Amino acid sequence: MAKRITASARRELVRALRERYRGGNREEKARILDEFGCVSGYHRKHAIRLLNGATVPDDAPRPPSRARVYDEAIRQALIVLWEASDRVCGKRLKPLVPLLIGALERHGHMRLDVTIRAKLLTASAATMDRLLQGARQAAGLKKAARVAPAVRSSIPIRTFADWSEPPPGSMEVDLVAHCGDVAAGSFVQTLTLTDIATGWTECVALVVREATLVVEAIERLREVMPFPLRAVDSDNGSEFVNETLLRYCTTNGIELTRSRPYRKNDQAWVEQKNGSVVRRLVGYRRLEGIAAAGALSRLYAASRLFVNFFQPSFKLASKTRSGAQVRKRYHAPQTPCARLLASESVSEQVKIRLREVAETLDPLRLLDEIRTVQHHLAALADGARPHTPPRQDEDLARFLSGLATAWRAGEVRPTHIEKPKRTHDWRTREDPFESIWPTICEWLASRPDQTGRQIFDRLQSEHPGLYPDCQLRTLQRRLKNWRTQAARKLVFGVYDGALGAGSHSSSIQREASGNLSS
Repeated sequence: MAKRITASARRELVRALRERYRGGNREEKARILDEFGCVSGYHRKHAIRLLNGATVPDDAPRPPSRARVYDEAIRQALIVLWEASDRVCGKRLKPLVPLLIGALERHGHMRLDVTIRAKLLTASAATMDRLLQGARQAAGLKKAARVAPAVRSSIPIRTFADWSEPPPGSMEVDLVAHCGDVAAGSFVQTLTLTDIATGWTECVALVVREATLVVEAIERLREVMPFPLRAVDSDNGSEFVNETLLRYCTTNGIELTRSRPYRKNDQAWVEQKNGSVVRRLVGYRRLEGIAAAGALSRLYAASRLFVNFFQPSFKLASKTRSGAQVRKRYHAPQTPCARLLASESVSEQVKIRLREVAETLDPLRLLDEIRTVQHHLAALADGARPHTPPRQDEDLARFLSGLATAWRAGEVRPTHIEKPKRTHDWRTREDPFESIWPTICEWLASRPDQTGRQIFDRLQSEHPGLYPDCQLRTLQRRLKNWRTQAARKLVFGVYDGALGAGSHSSSIQREASGNLSS
């Protein structure tokens, strides 16, 4: 016999009916067995053993549970740190917790008990993911441009394996199009540069995709980056493979290379940052015009500090292949700033400057600025022209107070919140069994163990040509709802009269049939 309900529901039925079955007389036990077997699909002998309590594993004694090491106070503190890190995973949050606690306490945003602080610092990445599981649960063709063959041939090709271990300053560059669903017309672009050695990432908003703007953006970034630009590796787009950028790199002693056509893995470093930084911050909606480019510039001004000083990332250490299996090993997650401080290629003067900047940065203020500009970008994508005033101290205090409960609202990034869809609460087709359903209920009352196929075959034989084969699934869904209601009545013991008194001729199936037919 086919299964009627899920295994967990059958176990609930056993627990609900066991005492009633043990205390009933012969007739009551026979009736309960009939109804329980119909709803659960169990063999009669197996149902008797279960209701007698001989083989129910749920009654077995359980070993005493050990005391909890990480209580609710630690979980709440970890949620605040997780929100302050822009919701990174546990493996990235683990090395960030000491840095984040120090920064929040230094700026007066957090005061932790000594015990809670010690447990947060010793918690593993898996424990952090487990504690944050509830918060996580509560809480979507470019036309190739022609490039002169002489320019293309003068730029050498570099693959992913050719990087080896370069010093800071060798960067991959790419463009991210904020075109929405239609890659047509004029829309804003993001120029992304990622350092191979440290993961340091810089983003610049471009109003249009044009070689001169790319050169100007790279020139501006060279003035603010903490290391000299040594090499640039790009894809084969016309915004990079052109005489303008080639001449600029040659004049300034910058090595210019390109990836192989249609091989995105050759630029794996920057492609990963396109998703984890740009798309995570901006989303996939369409942005166009000067106002959107200005808002993106303000967003990247705050995010470059947040990402490079407070966002640990993985770095591949080794990759070995054994047949079809590839094993990858990664270094411990570190922030780009931490990798720069550990690099021997960076001068001590630059390291001192990085430490000074890190001491002055407030991660919550940066994150609050990011959320504010994201609201502005979402409004621009919807066609509005909002005015975003500068943030005040009371706004930061309000933002800080909401971090502990922000996970209950689900998605908090305005650029990723989708518009609510209208609930489909109407029927698109007439119910073919509406008129015959009282008759089907009578059949079920007399023989509740009938399957949907048996009832459907009977309908087809008594009403030839009225019910095609494609309507079998519709009937099975209705029978499933009927049996669900019958199971609920069986659990709560809804019978005609009290147990052991009055007439027991009516069954739970007949009551459910009357309710459904009415």
